[in-house]
Amino acid sequence: MTDSLLLIADRGAVRTITLNRPDKLNALNRATIAALHEAFLAAQKAESVRCIILTGAGPKAFVAGADISEFAGLPPITARDFSLAGQKAFRAIETLGKPVLAAVNGFCLGGGMELAMACSLRIAADTARFGQPEVNLGIIPGFGGTQRLPRLVGRSAALELCLTGTPINAERAYQLGIVSKVVPAANLMSEVEALADQLAAAAPLALRGILDAVVYGEDMPLEIGLDYESQCFGLLTSTDDMREGTRAFMEKRKAIFQGK
Repeated sequence: MTDSLLLIADRGAVRTITLNRPDKLNALNRATIAALHEAFLAAQKAESVRCIILTGAGPKAFVAGADISEFAGLPPITARDFSLAGQKAFRAIETLGKPVLAAVNGFCLGGGMELAMACSLRIAADTARFGQPEVNLGIIPGFGGTQRLPRLVGRSAALELCLTGTPINAERAYQLGIVSKVVPAANLMSEVEALADQLAAAAPLALRGILDAVVYGEDMPLEIGLDYESQCFGLLTSTDDMREGTRAFMEKRKAIFQGK
């Protein structure tokens, strides 16, 4: 499926969603945010899709930020609604129950960095640049940056990025834990696709259990989070995938998981 905003393609159990506004450095406007939300909800419902790759069209940008021409001059209530729409769409990605890999191929700034942080994992080209430069526009991050970034890198580094608005390179992003791997730009998609294939072959219900336990558990007190983990663990022991996984281990063969 293609349209003017997104390119969507399936390769086996892996779906790739590409933001398709390269002339705008894939900047996020309201229409693009709505399209992303719809596309990820569709991926969630599609049983054949086990892993999603998110990237940006063109060689320059993953997403260079929110579309300034769209939100500049908005009245406060409308601006708040714009922020809430982005937060809702990104939260849907974060709580999808399927792994989402951000292939960061260039500028990943402002709303783009907030979008990447909502993904399960981020792999960056060595040419990528990261930052929360909203302070330079006289505003703050509005799509979750002030909340996800401290959880990802700690308060001090998050405040440094948000207060100064200074972008960082991919290697610094790796050192801070924003990305899990940095690769040559020419190898980015092959590296991400290899990881996506690995995840797509894993037990889908176990992946969902891990994602749920981490995403929801990090906001719980430790004792409640531990209890939630135990409940997920107990439920998974009753699945066909668990029986297949343990049987394959005993038989020294590769497990074939069905998501049941």
